[in-house]
Amino acid sequence: MDKDPQILDILLDDDSHHYFTRLRNQYFPKHCNYLEAHLTLFHKLPSSNSFIHKTLTAVCKRPVLLLEVTAVKNIGNGVAFEVKSAELSALHKKLQQEFARFLGRQDSNKLWPHITIQNKVTAFKALQTHQTLQQDFKPFSIEARGIGSWLYKGGPWEKVSDYLFETSASL
Repeated sequence: MDKDPQILDILLDDDSHHYFTRLRNQYFPKHCNYLEAHLTLFHKLPSSNSFIHKTLTAVCKRPVLLLEVTAVKNIGNGVAFEVKSAELSALHKKLQQEFARFLGRQDSNKLWPHITIQNKVTAFKALQTHQTLQQDFKPFSIEARGIGSWLYKGGPWEKVSDYLFETSASL
């Protein structure tokens, strides 16, 4: 495996990305919040493999995806927004098949799409945040506009490339 593994995430529409990043900045402990809000597809792929680049270029020749933010979830020591989309699940499964030889246990599992806005806090703090966010929550739609490729640098991520889907959907 490469020194700096590659991470793939979903590129959210700008408004959604800013909304979730604002919440992450509000609720995530400052000392360990290296990242903006993200929806991870794969956690540990080789970073210097042309097959991955070619595969992502090919699979992104498709319309953008509409995703449904369906719930606020208490994840024990944090809070995440649950995201549902049959199309996203199908895309992830296709990529799992394409990347099978590279996948570790975590990336071989069924995708649980979510956007973490708090982690590494006490269970009590997570419960408080969950109750606050749950109070006025109503499901809403967001747009996935592509796949982002990053290098994991032991905390922060370094952007490698964006693979944009070809057309826009309307929310």
